[in-house]
Amino acid sequence: MNTRTRISIAVGIALVAGSMTIAPTLLARESSHAELARGEYLVKAGDCAACHTNEDGQPFAGGFPVPTPFGTIYSTNITPDPETGIGHWTSDDFYKAMHSGIAPGGRHLYPAFPYPWYTKLSRNDVDAIRAYLATLKPVHQANKPPEMPWPFSDRAVMAGWNALYFKEGTFQSNPQKSAQWNLGAYLVEGLGHCGACHSPKNFAGAPEHDKAYHGGYGENWYATSLASDLRDGLGQWSEQDIVQYLKTGANKRAAAFGAMAEVVHDSTQYLDDDDLHAIAVYLKDLPAKSTTPNANPPVDGTTTERATTTNAAPANVNGDRFARGRGHYLDQCAGCHMDNGEGIAGVFPPLKGNNVVQASDPETVVHIILTGAKTAVTDKNPTGLAMPAFDWKLDNQQVADLVTYLRNAWGNRAGAVDASKVADTRRTIVAARTK
Repeated sequence: MNTRTRISIAVGIALVAGSMTIAPTLLARESSHAELARGEYLVKAGDCAACHTNEDGQPFAGGFPVPTPFGTIYSTNITPDPETGIGHWTSDDFYKAMHSGIAPGGRHLYPAFPYPWYTKLSRNDVDAIRAYLATLKPVHQANKPPEMPWPFSDRAVMAGWNALYFKEGTFQSNPQKSAQWNLGAYLVEGLGHCGACHSPKNFAGAPEHDKAYHGGYGENWYATSLASDLRDGLGQWSEQDIVQYLKTGANKRAAAFGAMAEVVHDSTQYLDDDDLHAIAVYLKDLPAKSTTPNANPPVDGTTTERATTTNAAPANVNGDRFARGRGHYLDQCAGCHMDNGEGIAGVFPPLKGNNVVQASDPETVVHIILTGAKTAVTDKNPTGLAMPAFDWKLDNQQVADLVTYLRNAWGNRAGAVDASKVADTRRTIVAARTK
């Protein structure tokens, strides 16, 4: 149930019906209406359909390709089909998969299925999810084996991975924090599995817990930092900014594009306000990743920046590249995002002060310029404006100059981008399209 590059977010703590131990074929009938409604909410909150539904495929029937550094893993069929789905699984089977990463028969699951996060869920919430899945239309669709070289193709390897990197256990509240903070922690660290994309990973693909939420890769996108840094984190965002972004897909500071647009469309827009506010409280309490005094200067327009007033490059950027990038911006981008980079409120997102533009890794902004993107379509924001692709129009050096300009104009500050970085992103995009 991995979300597509996601800011992943999720559920509330509920006390619902006790552990279900009856046969799967009776599960939906014997479950209460409240538990089924709760399960449907949790399934949406966890964005399960996103990864367990292939393009043009049947809902929850699996087959969606999940790219990893070790090969491609295909999501499984989680409909109640007894032969190819999970119809024969008991509630204990399902809980063991969610809590321990072990499928019936002792088969190890890959952490592309984010059991390292789901292990924190309460048994009641897991049972509610299972109860709802049992009400789905069964789809007879065989699961596809992973495309991974040995030894990664041998699931027994995961026993060693788990011993090194997996800590099993349900969520434990922090008595030093408020009930709302603890709810937010349960949402973000559990079914939301935000750290699966928004944290860097080590050579074995395990999240680096000492750098949790400092930004990382998920499904060929760079998921930006959720820490409190002002430039490339959520330091400038208010709690209401976070709530509005997750509910509608846009706020005054940014709009959701690419993988995150899908997360908002399929998942977070359905969360209730109490859960969204709890998420915001928890995220706003994450410490900044940088302790360098100059790493977080104001970017609210109150300071005087040479680049803003004279269109000259800041000291850390080559002047010729900055000038070329500005020319590309005026030709291709200013019509929507305005000369001053402030965009149009509620229509075109600002690039000035934008944390995605200033992210430590420019992958996402390069990706969007090359492929174009569409904002999230939600009940609160049904328009879904689109940005065109420029991969056919701008070469690697031109895109690199443009992105370097965006990252250093209007008071923005971030590293320059090389043409080789753009070329690498092009290759990744082409490879993903051929899957």
